[in-house]
Amino acid sequence: MNDYKFAPSEEKFAALIWRHEPICSGDLVVLCAKEFSWKKSTTYTVLKKLCAKGIFQNENAIVSSLIKKDEFYVRQSQRFVEDTFGGSLPKFLIAFIGGKKLSDRQAEELKKLIDEHRS
Repeated sequence: MNDYKFAPSEEKFAALIWRHEPICSGDLVVLCAKEFSWKKSTTYTVLKKLCAKGIFQNENAIVSSLIKKDEFYVRQSQRFVEDTFGGSLPKFLIAFIGGKKLSDRQAEELKKLIDEHRS
């Protein structure tokens, strides 16, 4: 799962599950038909793929997450910083800020975060 990146349709599907979990797989099929115009087979194919990746589970026709939305995106963000900036948070922040000036409030919030997460 650590290296998994959603395709756009998978991301919408995952968001739907996270929003409604736990959800009966039959109800998920109905929601996907309504939201995405998917057929039953498409819903189950995508669900099976994401279950195999360890993101969701379908136990006794109840679909739920093995990884919560926030946790998934934290891992994705960490992987992005690792892959793009060699794991350097300062390099990421410099690129993210892009030469703009921080407001006093933003600077204070960053200082507070640094202090809270300092080892």
